[in-house]
Amino acid sequence: MKTAFRVSTLFWVFLLLATVHVTAAAKPRKSKKDEVVTISTSLGDIKLILFDQTPLHKANFLKLSKSGFYTGTTFHRIIQNFMVQGGDANSKDADPTNDGAGQPNETTIAAEIRPELLHKFGAVAAARQGDFVNPTRASSSSQFYIVQNHNGTPHLNGAYTVFGQVISGLDVVDKIAAQPKNGNDRPLTDIKMTVSVEKLKKKKITELYGYKYE
Repeated sequence: MKTAFRVSTLFWVFLLLATVHVTAAAKPRKSKKDEVVTISTSLGDIKLILFDQTPLHKANFLKLSKSGFYTGTTFHRIIQNFMVQGGDANSKDADPTNDGAGQPNETTIAAEIRPELLHKFGAVAAARQGDFVNPTRASSSSQFYIVQNHNGTPHLNGAYTVFGQVISGLDVVDKIAAQPKNGNDRPLTDIKMTVSVEKLKKKKITELYGYKYE
């Protein structure tokens, strides 16, 4: 009986430890660091944070930023009191008429539309094709826009994936939106960007930019 008791006790101890291990594995510790993206233009720098709630968009934007994809692309569409849009590879070439058209057979990113992520001033969101050809609301793999309306653009909530927020350089977004443009909302002078990424402690990001993590 004593031997049976010991075996049973060891079994339950093992089961308890295994359960604790699985529970711990299911809840990974949150990183104390994050990556700040800097979009540098001739009008100044824009710094932004990407949301963990939209992991596909965050990973994709960081990948493109680190690879140098965005270097030389432009903000090709600007509408004051609305938004500024950029990130199309076509804007690197000498043909301004194809800016915003996207690449042939371009891959898309599955929508990550979340009700708590709203189109407020400085929100970073993914451009996409219209519902009539894109009923799942999948995002462009590279094109993005930044909300420039100081009151936000609430009519876009629930329709496009918001995946980041400007934490510094909102004045630069205003400057970009105010540039002279043609009838297609394309700036008369190219507003080219260079994009870089820096990993910092979240505490430092809060100290520098006032951004508070939940």
